[in-house]
Amino acid sequence: MDTVFYVGTEQGMFTARSRGGDAWEVVETGLGTWAVPELAVSPDGPNKVFAGTRGDGVWLSEDFGENWKKPAYNKKGPGKVSCVTVDPHNPRRIYAGCEPIDIFVSDDEGANWDRLDGIWDIPFVATVPYPVPSVEPHVRDIAIDPTNADVIYAALQVGYIVKSEDRGKTWRLLDKNLDCDVHTIVIDPVDPGRLIIATGGHDARAGKAPGRALYISEDGGDTWTPAAMNFTQEYSVPLAIDPRNPKHIFSALANGQPPRWRRPSGAESTLILTDDGGKNWRPVSKGIEPEKFPEAIAADSVTDDRVYAACRSGDFYLSDDGGESWRAMDLKLDVEDLSSITVAHA
Repeated sequence: MDTVFYVGTEQGMFTARSRGGDAWEVVETGLGTWAVPELAVSPDGPNKVFAGTRGDGVWLSEDFGENWKKPAYNKKGPGKVSCVTVDPHNPRRIYAGCEPIDIFVSDDEGANWDRLDGIWDIPFVATVPYPVPSVEPHVRDIAIDPTNADVIYAALQVGYIVKSEDRGKTWRLLDKNLDCDVHTIVIDPVDPGRLIIATGGHDARAGKAPGRALYISEDGGDTWTPAAMNFTQEYSVPLAIDPRNPKHIFSALANGQPPRWRRPSGAESTLILTDDGGKNWRPVSKGIEPEKFPEAIAADSVTDDRVYAACRSGDFYLSDDGGESWRAMDLKLDVEDLSSITVAHA
């Protein structure tokens, strides 16, 4: 069985494949005109993948990234896409989060889109700032309750989280006791009221938030508790639940925001693991240089204890012991900013 990586970068997307063993090959490149913040594989098959582009909506490939089409070509829909999510309850339903803040949904694999403009009924949304002139306030991540298709969470970068309980018609703001700069949301598949988020530490650095990078909610996002406080780093992006053991969750922490990583010591990062669903965290970075930051982590759904980490620099690492130790992979992309990986098997 082949292992397939779909990789999103500032220079388009890449498909890398391993046909068994440790040898990897980049077999396809595409959408190079656009940054691709995120890709999502359809449950219908590993060959079908959706790509959100930062400027030209959502594209679809049905042959592992060799050829691409825009299903909504010449139709209204999302433009500058910052994240894309396939509904686990319906493989034809796709959500796209955008820049500036907007959420769209398609029930026909991206051929037609509806704008979920109820998000703008929250007065706070119109006030969300963004400190980088070249980037507007945007939706960083969308997560759907695995037991209830009506419940949707959206992370607003520097804007907390919004939640819908009616499939996106109406929304409410979740902003109690958490950092405003929410990057990633994961939902416990066993207890969907339990959420873990990775943040950029914006309020932590300003002394306005009780935690640093990670937070946990036990009540569907109404209240939050700081997590991983035994670490000093205050910036995080990746969160990955092991599908074969949901109590195992991986993340990575860094000191400061990405522009600071130009210093000689780099990101000063640590890859961390919880064995108990998020209560306690420990370092598992052996083999990964601290100056590099694992932007994306993925636990293999087929092989026990196999975990992948992809660094912003285009370097890839592999663990075969559940993250306890890592080795460099025979795969390197010449990119300026890797943003995401999605793993499939074919």
